[in-house]
Amino acid sequence: MSASLSIEEILEIMDDTLDKAMQVPFSNKKSLVEVDKIRDLVEEVRLSLPNEIKQAKKLVHDRKSIVEEAKREADGIIKRAEDRAKQLVSGQEITRQAQQRANEIMTSAQQKSNQLRNSTNEYVDGKLSEIEELLTHNLVNLKKAKQALRAGK
Repeated sequence: MSASLSIEEILEIMDDTLDKAMQVPFSNKKSLVEVDKIRDLVEEVRLSLPNEIKQAKKLVHDRKSIVEEAKREADGIIKRAEDRAKQLVSGQEITRQAQQRANEIMTSAQQKSNQLRNSTNEYVDGKLSEIEELLTHNLVNLKKAKQALRAGK
């Protein structure tokens, strides 16, 4: 077996192995399987799980990095807007216009920051849900294989 197989592929091999197992006559659907082969496949799953968990942690870290970058970008936009507003203060009308424009820029920057944060959160949440679903599915299949193995004793 190669460590490069995904958990899903390993479970598929286990399922195929169980499907192809020789039936024990007069035993009410009991089968003979190669125990060493099933144990090797279970070990492959065990070795693959840390990679799946590392991928999930990397997604969480990437999400944090994206959110931090969005916050830095939003802070920079707000700072530039404030600086620009200060430069435009030279008369009452200019001051009013500058304040209005600064407020618009700040509102826009905050909206962009919120949109970016929300879309990042949705993206990462979706990916984490996919990984959670995959891990749950794989765990269920692993438990089924383990039960089938025990039932075959």
